[in-house]
Amino acid sequence: MLKNSVDNLIPELKAFRREVHRHPELSYLEKKTTERIFSALTQEGLAPRHLKGTGCYVDVGQGPLAAALRADIDALPIQEQTELPYASSHPGIMHACGHDIHQTVMLGVAILLHRLDQHRPLGGRIRIIFQPAEEQLPGGAVDVIAQGILEGVPRAFALHCEPKVDVGKIGTRIGAITSASDTIKISLKGRGGHTSRPHLTEDIIYALSQIAINVPAVLSRKTDVRSGVLVAWGQIEAGVAPNAIPSTAFLAGTMRCLDAEVWKQAGAMLDQVVEQVAAPYRVEIELEHFRGVPPSVNTEEEVALVEAASRAELGEDSVVLVEQSMGGEDFAWILQEVPGALIRLGTRVPGGITYDLHRGDYAPDERAIEYGVRVMAATALKAISLERSRLA
Repeated sequence: MLKNSVDNLIPELKAFRREVHRHPELSYLEKKTTERIFSALTQEGLAPRHLKGTGCYVDVGQGPLAAALRADIDALPIQEQTELPYASSHPGIMHACGHDIHQTVMLGVAILLHRLDQHRPLGGRIRIIFQPAEEQLPGGAVDVIAQGILEGVPRAFALHCEPKVDVGKIGTRIGAITSASDTIKISLKGRGGHTSRPHLTEDIIYALSQIAINVPAVLSRKTDVRSGVLVAWGQIEAGVAPNAIPSTAFLAGTMRCLDAEVWKQAGAMLDQVVEQVAAPYRVEIELEHFRGVPPSVNTEEEVALVEAASRAELGEDSVVLVEQSMGGEDFAWILQEVPGALIRLGTRVPGGITYDLHRGDYAPDERAIEYGVRVMAATALKAISLERSRLA
C-alpha cells in the first residue's frame, strides 16, 4: 500500500491546493497556475515541458510509456461563496468544478512515482498531463492531441471530483460515463413595434418563445428517446419595455446526448429544426452551433485496472457504480484516441452536504487529495506491470 508514502506528502499538497484555489485562472489564461505546477515538478528533480500556450506535462520513470494521467487546471467564471480562509482572491472566478483538486492529485502522483523510481526503478514510464481549458469547448484536450502528446501512449486515465460520492470512495462505469455536449446560440431580428399591433411586426419575443419550447420537443421526437437528447436554455435576452416589441432577441443553451452516433445525427438536424420552427414568424435567424465534446467512453480493461487499484489501496467497498452524467468532459477526445477510463473521485463529507459542481459554494473534502493520489498512483503502477507483461 502507498498510504505511508502519501501521508508524508499531504501537508505539502494541501498547501499547494489552497494556493491554487486562492488564485484561479480561466481557460487558456492559466499562466501562473502552469508556472506553479512547473516549479513544483522542477524542485522535485523532474523535467516538465510546457505545452503551447498554457499547461505542461512530465514523464516519470524510464522505458516504454505505460499510461497517461490527465489533470485539468482551469477555473470557472463563478463568484465564490464558501467563505473559506483560502477562498478565491479573484472576483468572479472560482475553482467550482474541482480542478484545483485534480491538479493537486496529479502533482502528488508525479512526486510519489518519482520518489519511488529513485528508490527502485519503476520499470516503465508514466506521462502526466496538466491540461488547460477543459471548461471551454471543444476543450484543451484537442490541443494536447494536436501537439502529439499522446503519441506512444497505450492508455489514459483521469479523475473528476464527484460531490455525490463520499470521500474515500471512487465511482466507475464501463462505457459512456459522460455525455456529448454542444453550445447553441440563436440571434433573431425583425421589425419591432407596439405591443398593441403585433400583426405589424415579426413579434420577436413570441417567435423566440416558440423556438425555446419547440426546438427541444421536435428534436426529442426525431431521435431515439433512449439516446437522451436534451436541449436546455440558459440565456434569454429580449426587450426593454413592457409595451414595446423589440427588433432583436437572443437565446443560448446546450444540447446534450448520451449516445455519440445520435449526437452526430441531432447536430445535423438542429439547423433544419430551428429554421422550420421559426419560419411562420418571418424572423431573421442566425444560428451558431458549436460542436463540443462526445461522450467519454470507458473501456472495460482500464476500468478493471483502476478498480483493482482502488480496492487494493482503499478497501473492497471503495468502488461504487455511478450513473452516466449528462455533463460534458473533454477527456472524451483523449478516449477516442486511446483506451482509458475517467473515474469519479468522492469529495462529499460522509453525512454532510451534497453540493453540486459549478456552484459558488462547492467545498470538497480535502481528504480526497490523499485518496486520489493513492488510487491514481496505484493505477499507474498496475499499468506499468501490464505493459511490461505485454512486451515480455
